[in-house]
Amino acid sequence: MSRRPESERSDWTDLDLLTRDEAYGRLQEEIGLTARRLAELGADDAAERELLDRRLRALREAAEDLNVR
Repeated sequence: MSRRPESERSDWTDLDLLTRDEAYGRLQEEIGLTARRLAELGADDAAERELLDRRLRALREAAEDLNVR
């Protein structure tokens, strides 16, 4: 058999990889969605607001890291 053993085969393909620009674009979309969800929350949703606020900060940091060249 000419195939490599399962343990030596890579599970990565070219289709699995994003460019930095693609990743940045996806992060920007998620930032927009998260910001809209955050804006829709009422005053009584403090716990969810805190979670979304943290998520938004993390998404923005990741996007900033990708955008710096």
